[in-house]
Amino acid sequence: MPDTPPPTGPALFDLTGQRALVTGSTQGLGLALARGLAEAGASVVINGRTAAKIEPVVAELKAAGLDATPLVMDVTDDADVAASLGQLTDSGIHLDIVVNNVGIQDRAPLAEMSSEAFRKVIDANLTSAFTVSREVVHGMLASKSGKLINICSLLRDLGRPTTGNYAAAKGGLRMLTRAMAVEWAKHNIQINGIGPGYFATELTRPLVEDEEFNRWICGRTPANRWGDPQELIGAAVFLAAPASSFVNGQILYVDGGLTAAI
Repeated sequence: MPDTPPPTGPALFDLTGQRALVTGSTQGLGLALARGLAEAGASVVINGRTAAKIEPVVAELKAAGLDATPLVMDVTDDADVAASLGQLTDSGIHLDIVVNNVGIQDRAPLAEMSSEAFRKVIDANLTSAFTVSREVVHGMLASKSGKLINICSLLRDLGRPTTGNYAAAKGGLRMLTRAMAVEWAKHNIQINGIGPGYFATELTRPLVEDEEFNRWICGRTPANRWGDPQELIGAAVFLAAPASSFVNGQILYVDGGLTAAI
């Protein structure tokens, strides 16, 4: 049994007083997730590799009455991750929620893919989640509370030509999520993943506008359409909130039914 009774009613999804870091949150799904967590009451830390990309986002969120803090950090650089997150701690900021969202693609047929391209995608999509989580979990272990959310993918089980490095990374992230849960659940830390389907963002706009690919996606997805980034927010708030206090090591798919279809 938990030390204190779990909350009920609206408090189940209230993030007031919580501090949330979303990596790669200057655009696309990461920005939608950060905004959604902020609107649920969290103070959010906006992350990117340059201040030039972060500052306008922080200003926009603050103008909307939301609490946002910038964090320039390259999640693929171990030393930078340790130093940047150490500075947050030194400034008195304790992270209650971390969303490992950073992800890239570098497509090529496997027979022609360079080792550099393979490692680059593994480092960004998988290793960074380990590195960031390793640095922040010590504070969560000390406070005996925390939420880690890894942005996984349909491609953890499904393959598509030219995405072998991405599929390998996301498959690894699924198992890393489970391994983290096995080690840290006993400390009242919940570690779960979100598996997005195909979402229309700035990065996927060329695919949305490709008539053949768009027809294939809509036909393959039972909902018969692409997802809107706002439709990921509910899953993120649930996994970040008290409502998921006994949910651990799971991947919640938000995919319009794609993984249910053959």
